[in-house]
Amino acid sequence: QVQLVESGGGLVQPGGSLRLSCDASRIRFNVNVMAWYRQAPGSERELVAARMASGTTNYADSVKCRFTISRDNAENRVYLQMNNLKFEDTAVYYCNAQGRSYYDTTQYNQWGQGTQVTVSS
Repeated sequence: QVQLVESGGGLVQPGGSLRLSCDASRIRFNVNVMAWYRQAPGSERELVAARMASGTTNYADSVKCRFTISRDNAENRVYLQMNNLKFEDTAVYYCNAQGRSYYDTTQYNQWGQGTQVTVSS
């Protein structure tokens, strides 16, 4: 069962903006970290941005000052606002949730199916 659903990807020109959304309402464990990863063709999947349960955030150096991760607790969604997009931001973007069962010590690491972001002129 898919527990994370991404949306908001698409085609954008260099310098443009997109906002990705991740619906995490189906998550049924205690989430410690919500994150966005991306994978470009021929490359490894890499961390883009992460938000801890405490609110602390961290970003890949390549996206600092351009991307912002945020969470809407009421709607159980996580967003990635991407500004000043560059050609090298082209990738499939994945939402990720890491945490632990409410009932035992089981650890979880859930992935969405990904959404394509293409930066092209």
